[in-house]
Amino acid sequence: MPLGAGKILIIDDELAIRESLETLLQLEGYEVAVAATAAEGMAQMGEHSFEVVLLDLALPDRNGMEILAEIHAMNPGQAVIMITAYGTVENAVLAMQSGATNFIQKPWDNEKLLADVRSAVARQKAEEENIQLKRALKQRYSFENIVGKSEAMLKIFDLVAQVSPSRSTVLLQGESGTGKELIAKAIHLNSPRRDRPFVPVNSGSTPPDLLESTLFGHVKGAFTSAIASKKGLFEVADRGTLFLDEIGTMSMDTQSKILRVLQDRKFMHLGGVQEIQVDVRIIAATNVDLRQMVREGRFREDLFYRLNVITLDLPPLRQRREDIPLLIEHFLKKYSEENNLPARQISPGALRPLVGYSWPGNVRELENAIERAVVLSSDPMIGIELLPDHIVGRGNAVPHLDPTTGATLFGIMEDCERRIIIDMLEKCGWNQTEAAERFRVPLSTLNQKIKRLNIEIRKKNNHREDRAVG
Repeated sequence: MPLGAGKILIIDDELAIRESLETLLQLEGYEVAVAATAAEGMAQMGEHSFEVVLLDLALPDRNGMEILAEIHAMNPGQAVIMITAYGTVENAVLAMQSGATNFIQKPWDNEKLLADVRSAVARQKAEEENIQLKRALKQRYSFENIVGKSEAMLKIFDLVAQVSPSRSTVLLQGESGTGKELIAKAIHLNSPRRDRPFVPVNSGSTPPDLLESTLFGHVKGAFTSAIASKKGLFEVADRGTLFLDEIGTMSMDTQSKILRVLQDRKFMHLGGVQEIQVDVRIIAATNVDLRQMVREGRFREDLFYRLNVITLDLPPLRQRREDIPLLIEHFLKKYSEENNLPARQISPGALRPLVGYSWPGNVRELENAIERAVVLSSDPMIGIELLPDHIVGRGNAVPHLDPTTGATLFGIMEDCERRIIIDMLEKCGWNQTEAAERFRVPLSTLNQKIKRLNIEIRKKNNHREDRAVG
C-alpha cells in the first residue's frame, strides 16, 4: 500500500490498543490520527477528513453507538469500523445494522483487520469518485443551460474556451441575473480542474462577521461560538475553483486577506498561527463598477488589478433580444419536465411582450416568468393571460422609455395601444362587440387592430350572464 493511501482515525481509550493499531496501519502506508475519547475524536473529525474511522464501542465519556449516529449525521457516507471486545458482539452487529461498515473483535487478526480497512478505504474512495463524477455531470448539464446565438453570447463562448485551460484569475462583470455563476462553472468544467471542487461563495448574502470564517476557517476558541475547529472554503476548493460572487460587498479587511492568498497562495485559520498552502483558482464576479469603487476608496486598487487579469463582460438580456425565444423554449422544456406536464408552448400573442420587455432582472427574471406560466397553465399553449401584469403592461400603464432597449416611438405607441385594448377586452369578458361599443368604434375597426397588434383572443367570460340568471 503506497504512502498517502488514506487517512485513518482511531478512537479508543486504551493506550496499548491505539499504539498497536497506529503502528500496524502506518507500516501499511496509512496516515493515522488517534483519539482517547469521543470528544477528542469528534474534534478531529471536525478538523480533518478520514477515509475510515476505527471506533471503540465502549468509551469512557460516551457510548460508541451514540458516536456512530453523530458521525453519520455529520458525514452520512463516512466508513466506520467498530472495535469490540468479547461479550459485545451482539452490540457490534447492532452497530452494523445502524450503519457501521464492519466490526473488529479484540484480540484481532492483523491480516483480517488490514483486509477490512483496505476494503473500506477502497469503497470510500470509489464512492467519493462517483460523487465527483455525478457533480461534474450535473454541472456540465448546467453548462449546456447557457443558451444563446447572439453575437454577444458567441463572443462570451469563445472567451470561455480561451481562458478555461489557464490558471489565471477571471473577473466576471454584469448585472444581476445575467448568469455569472453559470459562466464560472463553464470555465471550471472546461479547465484541468474539472474533477476537483467548484465552490461558490456569495459574499453579499454572507454576514461580514462570518465571511472570513467561512472562507478561511477557524481554530477552536477563535471566537465565542467556535466550539470546534473548522475548515474554510479555500481548503475545500484546494486544486479546484473558488467562485467569489458579489466581491464588491467585501470589507476592506477581508479584501486584504484575499489579496494575500492571490499573491502567496497561503493563509491562516482565524485564531491560528500555522500557514496553510492552497492551490485555488479564483473566479470573481460583480454587478457594480469596481473601478468606481476604487476611485471612491471602497475597494483595494491592488486587489482590483489582481482580479482584473481576464475580464468577461456579460451582456444584459435587453441587449441580446434574439436569444429570448431560445431561452423561452429552453425554460418551457425544463419546467414542463420538472412538473411532469406535456410540453408547453408559447403563443405568438404572449411571445411579443416577452421579447419587447426590458428585463431588468435579466435571464433570472425571464426564467421565473416562464416557470410561473408553466405551473399555472392548464393548456399546452401558454397565452398572454399567464404572464405577470408588469411584463404585459396591464392597467393601461404607459411604458417607460429605456434608451438602451432601442425602442422606437412607433413601437412604444403600439405597445400602449395593445395594452389598452387587452385591458378593455378583459373588462368585457373578451366580448369584442361590447369592447367595440365601449371604445365607440365599429367592430370591424377593433378586429383590424386586434389582428394588426397580434392580440390573442380568449374565450368569452360569461360571468355577467351567470349573475343575471342567478
